[in-house]
Amino acid sequence: MSDKPRFAILGAGNGGLAMAGHLALMGFPVSLFNRNEARIALIRQTMEIQVLANRESDDLPHGRASMDRVTSNMAEAIHDAEIIMVVAPATAHRYMAEEAAPHLRDGQIVVLNPGRTGGALEFRHVIKEKGCTADVVVSEAQTLLYASRASNPGQVNIFSIKNSVPIAAIPAYRTPEVVKRLSVAYPQFVPGDNALKTSLDNIGAIFHPAVTLLNAARIETGRGDFEFYIEGISRSVAKALEVIDVERVNVGKTLGFNCMSARDWLYVAYGAAGKTLFDSIRANEGYYGIKAPTLLDHRYLTEDVPMSLVPIASLGRHMDSPCPTIEAMIHLANVILGVDFWETGRTVESMGLSGLNLQQIRRVILDGE
Repeated sequence: MSDKPRFAILGAGNGGLAMAGHLALMGFPVSLFNRNEARIALIRQTMEIQVLANRESDDLPHGRASMDRVTSNMAEAIHDAEIIMVVAPATAHRYMAEEAAPHLRDGQIVVLNPGRTGGALEFRHVIKEKGCTADVVVSEAQTLLYASRASNPGQVNIFSIKNSVPIAAIPAYRTPEVVKRLSVAYPQFVPGDNALKTSLDNIGAIFHPAVTLLNAARIETGRGDFEFYIEGISRSVAKALEVIDVERVNVGKTLGFNCMSARDWLYVAYGAAGKTLFDSIRANEGYYGIKAPTLLDHRYLTEDVPMSLVPIASLGRHMDSPCPTIEAMIHLANVILGVDFWETGRTVESMGLSGLNLQQIRRVILDGE
């Protein structure tokens, strides 16, 4: 095990480019994987990612980051990686698990960045279904470490890096091992209680879908020409977010976990404090300058509804913890986009929890049984 472990970054979107570029600038060997060859064609030619800082600051990485390997071949990407960072939409987690399963080996760590809700559970369930018997630790981050945007092919702008992000493994007792391995690159990762708590502390579930849906007219008519968090979350919208947040926290309580409120999360992750959720959002410097989606067919709905809201509501139904406001948002997204996110989304069945009672669910999370 080296002082500079090899990282494999699976995904070349906003977060993947930010993570791959930052790691390379820190001197780590990085393999970058993307299933769409066209997306990484320029990076493969130059073997570089240009990392731009959103503001002049010593604590934001910037410069030309050299990649060690750029590929659309999963086996090539992960065969010698010590740490596999999945930085892709949660809708791609199942695909990543299916493709990686035959090539995983003993001692590797998989981290979903982030897991959204139930990501580590689903990934672990899928690789077992695919016959993977390697001693691999599957874990998930509670949120993406970076606020970033890919501005051009091979170029990424980093707006901010969070101060602290909880991470949890399945089984929970292996979390310290994951945090220790990651600490050589990322002191920001701290031990989370367990993978269900990191899943339920998925704050994107609170901020992304509802804000998008409640600004639907503005997005359609103005093509997203407004600041998503700062202008899109008015005091009234913030009130709706607070109710959604309470439903999420209550699901956690029925499972025996004390989930963090969105307001507390903003303080822990960004140091943003306020008396209300609205005030805390306005106090977060990292949210300024981030524009709204230009279309409603955007990951804030197509990913965060099926992979964040649906699993929370599914767990709520399973544990008899009602989520009427969350279910209303799911229904509204279904109507607007003409899809059935209950059909395509992550549920207790796809997480491998169907038919399990509270004690059995906790045993899966804590002991890996």
